Amino acid sequence: MNESLVFDKTFKGQDYTKIRLPKAEYENCIFDTCQFSHSDITNTTFSECIFIDCDLSNANFSEATIKETEFKNCKILGVNFQSCNPFLLSFNFEKCILNFSSFYQMKLKKIHFNSCKMIKVEFTEADLSEAIFTDCDLENAFFNSTNLEKADFSTSYNFTINPEENKIQKAKFSKENLAGLLCQYKLVIK
Repeated sequence: MNESLVFDKTFKGQDYTKIRLPKAEYENCIFDTCQFSHSDITNTTFSECIFIDCDLSNANFSEATIKETEFKNCKILGVNFQSCNPFLLSFNFEKCILNFSSFYQMKLKKIHFNSCKMIKVEFTEADLSEAIFTDCDLENAFFNSTNLEKADFSTSYNFTINPEENKIQKAKFSKENLAGLLCQYKLVIK
């Protein structure tokens, strides 16, 4: 149960690694250069918030509600986003490092990842239909039984997606990154 409502507030340079961010509903708040590494953010609500230059690595988002929230230039290593409250879940990422994070079985239709580093990110059984991956490094990201219909990978790179194990109808790729769809065939592409 959330204890309070916090509106239109900016949190700058706060360290929540030792003292927990108070459980509350945060609406239209800005978190700028805050430290959340290994923090407990369970049962907290973020609605129309912006995280800028924050470290959220290994934070516990269990049952956190995230609605229309932006993450910009954030370090978000090893976060299990699938533990978030799925009701009205919506967020986007810009210039974030999301390595080793998981979006397992999540419904992320139309999500935007812009210039993100996403090494070994888990997307198994996720719905990423109409998602946009702009200039993202997807090295060793896991796509298995993933819905990628109408997703845009045309400027992303280092991905390996097996078309036989994922839904990719009308997904967008560039000529330069088609090799990521053919790896399982062990072809030599020049």
